[in-house]
Amino acid sequence: MKNLFKNFAIIFLSLFVIASILSFASFDDENVEEVGLNTLVREINNESVEKIEVKGDTLVITQMGENAPIQEVKKEMNQSFSELMDNYGVEPEKLQNIEVIVSDDRGAGYWLAALAPYLLPFLLIIGLIYFMSRQVKGVNNTAMGFGQSSAKQNKPGEKEKKTFEDVAGAKEAKEELEEVVEFLKHPKKFADIGAKIPKGVLLMGQPGTGKTLLAKAVAGQADVPFFHISGSEFVEMFVGVGASRVRDLFNKAKKAAPAIIFIDEIDAVGRKRGAGLGGSHDEREQTLNQILVEMDGFEPNSGVIVVAATNRPDVLDKALLRPGRFDRRVIIDMPDINDREAILKVHAKNKPIDKSVSLRNLAERTPGFSGADLANLLNEAAILAVRRGKKKIYEEDVLESIEKVLLGPQKKSRIMTDKEREMTAYHEAGHAIVGHFLAHCDPVRKVSIVGRGMAGGYTLSMPEKDIRYQTMSKFNDDLAMTLGGYVTERLVYGDSELSTGPSNDLKQATGMATSMVMRYGMSDRLGPRQYGEKEELIFLAQEIHDKKNYSEKTAELIDAEINRILEDAKERAKSIVEKNKDKMDKLVEVLLDKETVEQKEFIEIVGPKVKKSENEDKKEAEVVVEEV
Repeated sequence: MKNLFKNFAIIFLSLFVIASILSFASFDDENVEEVGLNTLVREINNESVEKIEVKGDTLVITQMGENAPIQEVKKEMNQSFSELMDNYGVEPEKLQNIEVIVSDDRGAGYWLAALAPYLLPFLLIIGLIYFMSRQVKGVNNTAMGFGQSSAKQNKPGEKEKKTFEDVAGAKEAKEELEEVVEFLKHPKKFADIGAKIPKGVLLMGQPGTGKTLLAKAVAGQADVPFFHISGSEFVEMFVGVGASRVRDLFNKAKKAAPAIIFIDEIDAVGRKRGAGLGGSHDEREQTLNQILVEMDGFEPNSGVIVVAATNRPDVLDKALLRPGRFDRRVIIDMPDINDREAILKVHAKNKPIDKSVSLRNLAERTPGFSGADLANLLNEAAILAVRRGKKKIYEEDVLESIEKVLLGPQKKSRIMTDKEREMTAYHEAGHAIVGHFLAHCDPVRKVSIVGRGMAGGYTLSMPEKDIRYQTMSKFNDDLAMTLGGYVTERLVYGDSELSTGPSNDLKQATGMATSMVMRYGMSDRLGPRQYGEKEELIFLAQEIHDKKNYSEKTAELIDAEINRILEDAKERAKSIVEKNKDKMDKLVEVLLDKETVEQKEFIEIVGPKVKKSENEDKKEAEVVVEEV
């Protein structure tokens, strides 16, 4: 209704302005002169009139001569021109040399001019009534369609079409989904052997691993209708609307069967029931109940497969995950080195990348990156190349983009005093030296005192290969490296000059030590047990927190073990820094001069990295096997 009154006001003001302009406008022809009948008679008698045109009650007089003005004379409407001349005593001989033209002014133009003053207001009123009725009709349609599903049917063009060839990695997930597409294309082949089409496929994985991309690939591969909708689109503030939309969505899919329904972020409506504020009348629970019934209830649901995606499978209701609903759960892992290389090849197709850039090396430098991270990485590299005026993307562009994705953009404009630059250099050198001389730490790739994001400087260390398991020895070495900057600042500047720089390192180290003790059982004093249970309170949207399942005495032991692990890591870091003080000073000198030290130059300064012995590798392998 607000838009209705707004549009009406705009139209009314527009008509008012137009009417005002027309009322002040003058359309009179400046060359036309209005004269009386006596003047006309005098000019006829003087033989100065060349032509007379009779238009209803108007006489248009054209005088002789090139620049003579055109005159108009008004007469009575029902009086003819000849009768008028007789009444004024004009001799017929005077009219013989004058061209008299009588125009028929009773055609469409005449009637239009006569009726226009009456028709125009009437037509304007009809137009306003029609426009207002259209607005009200639109409001009524919206109200009547409130419970209808807003799912869109996928109709991609050839350029937008995605297939499984466009999805790199995720081999097992693609095989599962290819089988679903095959079910829909050739159902008889499976029915002959007694196999039933699956009701639902749940795609589970971390954000950015390609769940929605796989759904788009299913839409491209399957020659069947594909309906896609977000889980949040079901939920409204009015109870029952979500359930109505679910019914409407499944009715559309059943009419178009065989068909696929894709629900993105299903955890928006599929969370565990029974903990909401609204009880049985909670809108989200009503919507979930309707989804459960539509997938596997009394009515048959043949020919419709539901594909859903979520990165929170732990919060889904158990009824959704039982057989008959989501029969298959496809887990999409973070890509390994081979998958990362394949993903980089896909995203590098339309980019002019120089031949010197090795995608394999980039895959090695990006452990823990998801598919979305890798796509963003090459996009940032392309933007950086354009900013630098290049026609191709070179390796330095991609390497800098890796750091930008990980840490944020460079803060070259940040002004630091000489003392702050020196403290940052010693802090980062401490991390790098400790990590370099501990066998289980990842190789140091780069050390820089140029700030990125929230960090004043950074030490970039990455593994040479993918790591699936973390061992206790690696945790201990990583802890020592994390505390390397803190220890170095205390050794170089003393306790009184200790800065706030290591605050994030201390937070990270404390979290790591806490996990070792409470989650991974890496404490001899506390034994093989997990302390604290993850609990989610949906009431009032409380976050996940740790439920205390141990006594106060055990809490003291946990604190003591965490402190012991951190103290041991600090002492190890201190020992390495004191032993390699000369190499650290040299590294700091280069950092203050160049601000950034790459891996090759770093090794030239401090020497080769310490390698693990064969006995350590064998011992770690045995520990991993026991954990599995």
